[in-house]
Amino acid sequence: MENIQQYITKRTILFIAIFAVVGFGALQIPVTQLVGSGAKFTVFDAFAPLTGAFIGSVPGIIAVVLMNSANFLFHGAQVHDIGTIIRFFPVLFAVLYFAKKSRLNLIVPLLAIVIFVAHPIGRSVWYFSLFWTIPIIAYFFRDRFLLARALGATFSAHAVGGASWIWAFALPAAAWNSLIPIVIAERLLFALGIAASYIALNNLLYVLERKNILNLGFPIDSRFVYSSRIRNS
Repeated sequence: MENIQQYITKRTILFIAIFAVVGFGALQIPVTQLVGSGAKFTVFDAFAPLTGAFIGSVPGIIAVVLMNSANFLFHGAQVHDIGTIIRFFPVLFAVLYFAKKSRLNLIVPLLAIVIFVAHPIGRSVWYFSLFWTIPIIAYFFRDRFLLARALGATFSAHAVGGASWIWAFALPAAAWNSLIPIVIAERLLFALGIAASYIALNNLLYVLERKNILNLGFPIDSRFVYSSRIRNS
């Protein structure tokens, strides 16, 4: 993880603020309800992992913390629901996964599998934790394929959330079994959303910098810039 002091600049603070505002808006658009809690998945789950990829893992995490903190305050700081509290943390690991390749990308899902199976109910539905081998497999392809990187990020968040969820709510085995097709559809949707949002934002920031509207101060991934189309427009 990068040295935190190098990010204390006006430009970094500006982009943290921009991402935090956009992320807060994304938090207000629900996608699906979490079983066992009043918490919901939102468009935020497809947007938040991008922050670390552009401004670095530390500023990205700061932006995500600000998004969630503002959301808590906006909704009356209703933190009595443990599901809402748990929802705060998994996305941070998605940010880390999407931002850079690190051994933490392997350690986190492995630990999640161990923690899940350590629960009595988890042992009876151990196969549910096989979802969390996806970020482990994707780790070896993340730098070649954007979709692998996105899948690794969203399933890293799912791993942390699932391992926490079973100990917080002890959902019966039937509930975990019923979630399997939902998880497949939901995580594929989030992965596609992350990948599409990354490409769109990558190109938007490229255009803004080319037109001298923004001085980014961080690199744009040239593999996903449609520069020929931009030059011909």
